[in-house]
Amino acid sequence: MADLGYLSLILALTISIYTIIAFVIAIKTGNRKLKNSAKGGVAAICLLVTTASFILIYHLVASDFSIAYVAQYTSTDLPLFYKFSAFWAGNSGSLLLWSWVLAIYTAIITFSKKHEQDGKLPYVSAILTFNNLFFLFVMLFFANPFIKSVQKFGYVPAEGSGLNPMLQNPGMVFHPLTLYLGYVGFAVPFAFAITALILKKVDDSWIKVTRRWTVIAWMFLSLGNLYGAQWAYVELGWGGFWAWDPVENASFIPWLTGTAFLHSVMIQERKDMLKIWNMALIIVTFLSTIFGTFLTRSGVLQSVHSFASNPGLGTVFLIFMSFVALVSLYLLIDRINLLKQGNQFESYLSKESSFLVNNLLLVGAAFATFWGTIFPLISEAVRGVRVTVSVPFFNQVNGPILLAMVFVMGICPLIAWQRSSLKNLRNNFMWPLLIAAVIGVVLYFYLPGRQLYGAVAFAVCAFVILTIVQEFYRGTVVRHRMTGEGYLTALGRLTVRNRRRYGGYIVHLGIVFIVLAVIGSYGYKLEVTKQVKPGETITIGDYTLTYNGLMEKREGANAVVYAEMPVVKGGKHIGTITPEKVFYKNWQQPGTEVAIRGTLAEDLYVILATWEWDEKTQSVTSATFKVNVNPLMSWMWIGGYLLVLGTIFAVWPGKGSRLGPKYTQ
Repeated sequence: MADLGYLSLILALTISIYTIIAFVIAIKTGNRKLKNSAKGGVAAICLLVTTASFILIYHLVASDFSIAYVAQYTSTDLPLFYKFSAFWAGNSGSLLLWSWVLAIYTAIITFSKKHEQDGKLPYVSAILTFNNLFFLFVMLFFANPFIKSVQKFGYVPAEGSGLNPMLQNPGMVFHPLTLYLGYVGFAVPFAFAITALILKKVDDSWIKVTRRWTVIAWMFLSLGNLYGAQWAYVELGWGGFWAWDPVENASFIPWLTGTAFLHSVMIQERKDMLKIWNMALIIVTFLSTIFGTFLTRSGVLQSVHSFASNPGLGTVFLIFMSFVALVSLYLLIDRINLLKQGNQFESYLSKESSFLVNNLLLVGAAFATFWGTIFPLISEAVRGVRVTVSVPFFNQVNGPILLAMVFVMGICPLIAWQRSSLKNLRNNFMWPLLIAAVIGVVLYFYLPGRQLYGAVAFAVCAFVILTIVQEFYRGTVVRHRMTGEGYLTALGRLTVRNRRRYGGYIVHLGIVFIVLAVIGSYGYKLEVTKQVKPGETITIGDYTLTYNGLMEKREGANAVVYAEMPVVKGGKHIGTITPEKVFYKNWQQPGTEVAIRGTLAEDLYVILATWEWDEKTQSVTSATFKVNVNPLMSWMWIGGYLLVLGTIFAVWPGKGSRLGPKYTQ
């Protein structure tokens, strides 16, 4: 079966070459039979890559260690759930997943009844197939998922190495999958954009066709980053959720540029503006997804998230990125005069201008993140010394930029198109600004440390929340007056009939909740590391934890060392918290299982770091714990899922509004 999987990839590569050539000839000659044959090639590629994927999954689930990939990432005692997720735990498997998702997306686009008569479709299918051709080439010549253990190790292992314990977490199961769905999803609007440039049809038709694809890709990328942060928070045992690691940055950059693209296409759609900007944004976003894959697999930068380094594989990705960038840049420059055609900005005080400012801030944050990520490589190339850019750089540069972006996010929905009057600004912003300012002043004096930056950040978040509430309130009141419906009925029907507008507000609210968690965890976190003996306590903030000694238990083949620590808050016993160290049968490094007691206000986060062993008494004399109080962390996960729900609500098909353009976006 492994040979059949390998043969499927060879056939998929061969048919990809034929399909691209057939599409090109069919486009040039108008040969309908050849076009249909090329479409059949797309279906065949999808079937073959699906076959290869199912075969690899079968071998993983069956623990067939004659396959090197299976031996490297599974073991017989690994739970079935994680055997399945091992599909994308390694380099070659994750590349097969990428190719599989891309093949499915290409088939959906190619055989869509909605676009059957669209002249752009053969171009789009050819571009997407060329993209998949690259990944098939990489798998067959650099990262074959079906290579035999005998070929790689010289023998067939009796037992597999097992999955890295850090990956045995639900967050890390869904993190790569959702991230890849987002990465690959951006290939679709990119293909339509390049097609528009090739055909010199640069109106907003390609944007309308790809709107849902773009939004869904952005949603999956958001979800991927959220799961990654959640995994880091509960599994890595360092007390945080985002370390500005190169691979983390590589997934954040396309999220920033993709967010900018989502907003700026609204301007082109409505006002026929920003055509050059939108083309550049989708090209940069697509290249960023490939850049992330390059960083993960090349080994040029050290990362806890990266696969084993493979310089040859990194070179191939670099060549592909360079080729795509050069072709895209050539088409963009060659069609620049066509893209310049359109309307101009009428006023700085307009919705169009606020969207552009928001875009510039997002792109600025993306560039700062990109620059900080690659600076070690540049410094090494220029000076021969690799200068590491640490967390403070990213926080100091991106913190103000992203806070300004949140502030503009509150302004954009309330400011008028074309030109906004002073009366409009006063009516829309006076009360949210005043209330937010009062909240900021109160928090400055109430919260510990009297941090000006933290108080301002909370005030900005309050301002955005108030503007969103104000929009829901005003829309509901208007509908109530026009229809006589009850307020709850009016609110429900208003949002359902204006899904895109109010779904966007829900997404904005989710982002604000995430920002609140970031402000709380970075600005007001408490941290204590203390070595204690049995009977001694650790005090942090209002919490007191008592250490009563370490205990040991068995969980399957693993040994677990843990401490049951009673927790008192404000003089009241609130429960027991149990941090653990897990010693795995097939892994030398023990895992850290963090104990978290979470509320909406804060998380009590406890890590069992080390312990001292007395050889004479054969007992543990003391243990060292790291204890954090992380304010508002629950709001990060609440905000993340609210963002996803808002996105789904916005793209879900629904009836149009009957209340006129003022309440329809």
